[in-house]
Amino acid sequence: MASAALISGQPARAADAASDEQTAAAQSALSGEIVVTAQRREQNVQDVGIAIAAFSGEQLRTLNIVDSRELAALTPGVSTSGSLAGQNTQYTIRGVNQIDPNDIVEAPNAVYLDEGYIAIAQGQTFSLLDIDRVEILKGPQATLFGRNATGGLVHYVTRKPSLSGVEGFVELGYGLYDSPSTPGAFRGEAALNVPLAATLAARAVVMWSKAEPYLKNKYPDQAVGGPPGPGAGADLGNDDTLAGRLTLLFEPSDSARFILAFNGARSHLSTGPYQNKPVIAHYDANQELINVTDVQPGETRASIGADGQDLGSDLNNDGILGDTVGRLRPGGDLFGYIDPDGKDFTWSGDFAFANPGRVKTTGVNLTSEFDLSDSVSLIVVSDFKHFYKKLFVDTDSGPENLAENYARVNADTFSQEVRINGKSDSLEWIAGLYYLYIDNKSDNGLKFPVNSIASPFPMDLASVAHLKTNSYSGFGQIDWKFAPQLNLIVGGRIIREEKDYHFTQAIFPTVGSNDIHLGTPIIIGPVFGPSGPAPYQDSHGQTLWAGKLQLEYRPQDDLMLYAGVNRGVKAGSYNAQLAGGLGVPASAIRYGPETLWSYEAGFKYMFPDRRTRFNASAFYYDYLDYQSFLFTGVSGVVINADARTYGGEAELFTSPLEGLDLGLMASWFDSKVKDVPLRVNGPIVRDVKPVYAPQLQMTGVIRYAWDASFGGVMSVGADASYSSSYYYNLRNFDADKFGRYLMANANISWSKDALELIFSVKNITDVRAGVMGYNVATLCGCNEVSYKPPRFFKVSARYTF
Repeated sequence: MASAALISGQPARAADAASDEQTAAAQSALSGEIVVTAQRREQNVQDVGIAIAAFSGEQLRTLNIVDSRELAALTPGVSTSGSLAGQNTQYTIRGVNQIDPNDIVEAPNAVYLDEGYIAIAQGQTFSLLDIDRVEILKGPQATLFGRNATGGLVHYVTRKPSLSGVEGFVELGYGLYDSPSTPGAFRGEAALNVPLAATLAARAVVMWSKAEPYLKNKYPDQAVGGPPGPGAGADLGNDDTLAGRLTLLFEPSDSARFILAFNGARSHLSTGPYQNKPVIAHYDANQELINVTDVQPGETRASIGADGQDLGSDLNNDGILGDTVGRLRPGGDLFGYIDPDGKDFTWSGDFAFANPGRVKTTGVNLTSEFDLSDSVSLIVVSDFKHFYKKLFVDTDSGPENLAENYARVNADTFSQEVRINGKSDSLEWIAGLYYLYIDNKSDNGLKFPVNSIASPFPMDLASVAHLKTNSYSGFGQIDWKFAPQLNLIVGGRIIREEKDYHFTQAIFPTVGSNDIHLGTPIIIGPVFGPSGPAPYQDSHGQTLWAGKLQLEYRPQDDLMLYAGVNRGVKAGSYNAQLAGGLGVPASAIRYGPETLWSYEAGFKYMFPDRRTRFNASAFYYDYLDYQSFLFTGVSGVVINADARTYGGEAELFTSPLEGLDLGLMASWFDSKVKDVPLRVNGPIVRDVKPVYAPQLQMTGVIRYAWDASFGGVMSVGADASYSSSYYYNLRNFDADKFGRYLMANANISWSKDALELIFSVKNITDVRAGVMGYNVATLCGCNEVSYKPPRFFKVSARYTF
């Protein structure tokens, strides 16, 4: 007999293993042996009154999840977007997000690696190498976790060294994309655990992935203007990533434990793989932009006025219509470009280079644990990270040599946490101090390269931002079992946030398409006074608080009911808008803090047969001064706007037969952001939906394992995820929406002893699932959009020792 593997996270084994023990292990995991640290201590997931999606490393591998960007497909209520066509990742949890692509901005959904906070978006995109588990916590988590977590958090926990003996694995895989040039992709991962002494062990893991481009370029098809430099017109979507980790475990005594980890990764990437979609702007009688729609096949107008007249275009994005350049080809963008195959992975683009992108992330993490007594422990977590990137995208995503966008960041972060955990017969408590330092230098801007039709000379229209953040906080939480079946949780955090900001808009002359900010800059803003343009400088501090109050009731051992209120907060910060386009007053550069009041109730139930669990929750969010990103023209800023959300979630996992695992998860919510202006200081405001927040999401998984007649264990599995449509621009214009989709994946595997062979298919039906989009209708009469990769076939082999 073969044990259930998908839900329990236990690998399937052959019949000669102790099947009774395997079955018991699987059932034990279903009844609560999934251990999480959602409340900064190890707990049975069924004992935590938080909506949690937890996956073991074995589960992720079984489902062929190898990248952090793929995780949301398993978690309804969670979705991902990301700047630069998804080359950076940002999470949306229950409609809460902040999608400003500038890296000085921190997200309201915190991401952690081994309790070390990842402050920069690029660091949230990584391969899941040697992961022990992933925990996704929905709803505010600002009380116990060190940073933000207004909407929730994602915590990646790596496998730690073991003193028990030498062990490890080697896994190799190769696959093909179902796109015009049938590009290949290789991934290899290996880990080795070695005890170095009775109290010292090391674990090393390395991963290399290399993928050929899946987006086929037909440039110079329909070209307008000359090429932007040598190598232009390359295929896009390639990747070359090398990552590794070395972890040391030192246990000098039964009461002390030290874990020191060194992490590093570097990626070489193409220009962001966006494609072009022709759109047309609609204006009212006052020439205020009120909508953008897809272009109809015979359309020749550059824009549509209140009476249907052609108002011309606004190529320099100053809000004044009437430029003579119009829609040069019916049904195309302003320059006449029509994507040759719509949503398929063939297009024509001029600013497309094979590997100009560079991303590097390094880090050191030291976790020290001390048992001060049988009931009190001290944990100290020190974490340092360095981030560097330089990435490019084509703003029109077509063959027009118009303008490009670049992003470079050079940032250091350091965090220090000290906390004490304690317990007694009826009380469990935690208290601690947290410090975070971020030194972030961000270069962002528009590049007008050689041969650009938008500028007579090559230049970078630059936004240079430098933000230093010091954050200090103290926190605590008490879990009090004041009656046999009742538990009360009270927690709070006080935060002192101090920021120092310097922001300059400038022009740099340059001739290199893959270089930025060369030569001496000419200052052009963003502050304008009697003496001319000048940089913006500001320093400020603010004190915030977060809190939690929750009641939990256990009418029986297998059922927990909970209800509570959470107050999540995120400090205010600064914008670093691109130069050019619609004007942004200096008063809009700084924005205020946000506060999320969350009211939630739910239950967690394990059926008496110990094979099935059913969890559900309902919530209401009162979101004050939500930091929402308003993108207009060719740039955007964060504004504060109130919002509200209500919804519910449910998950059902069961193993009705030996070897068979089934899971079904669903999330639905209705969300509204109130009184959003269609432009900064504009006369028109609307209630809108948040971006990258599908109202309905569902995921189903199935897996069956059995003893093969020829030896070993066979298994087949599949998963499918459904998403309703969602907007990618806060103004909710008709053209700014990705459609609903159903994406399915499947795999078949055979394992015997230490060897496992897997054949898998991702995106079986080859659907186009949207990743990221920008409305640049006034620049090029187009939107730039990106999609998840096409259908992918892969074979892999894993040897464990």
